[in-house]
Amino acid sequence: MEASDLYSLREHFTSQRILLCFNGPISRSLIEEIGIALKNYLHAEQAKPSAATDVFATYIEMSQNIRHYSTSHGYGDLEGQATVVIGRDESEHYTVSAGNVVETADGEALIGRIDALALLDKAQLKAAYKEQLRKPREPGTGGGAGLGLLDISRRSSAPLVARLTRLADERAFFSLHATI
Repeated sequence: MEASDLYSLREHFTSQRILLCFNGPISRSLIEEIGIALKNYLHAEQAKPSAATDVFATYIEMSQNIRHYSTSHGYGDLEGQATVVIGRDESEHYTVSAGNVVETADGEALIGRIDALALLDKAQLKAAYKEQLRKPREPGTGGGAGLGLLDISRRSSAPLVARLTRLADERAFFSLHATI
């Protein structure tokens, strides 16, 4: 990348109101470091404590889901990359977006789950969250975006938006966007 391209990228980020962006292999320690930077940014921006908590929790949940998925599928650094973008929209809401490569069938199932959650109001989301909490968990099984996805939906001020972009070899890029 040329130096002038970096300036163009910076201007694009500024015009799109992007506060933080990451693209690459994600590890537990990197999730933590980006989380610290995010907390510091939200503090410096004097974000309301409830908004800061919701943005941070949403970032953590999305990033950990990506890491767990990549690890459980044995993805290497290239396949296990994450793209995370945190910004503000025109109405001053925070936005948290994250994406990663998934098996197409897994992505389609996740899109269906998110579409179903979009139909629920806040009271129904709360009831679904409590019901999920009460369900017994089988030892050795992964969470599979159950409780965490409900938590993100509850924290969001608008329905979650998900997108699946098909790639080669039965894989797709899954993107999730939350407005806080």
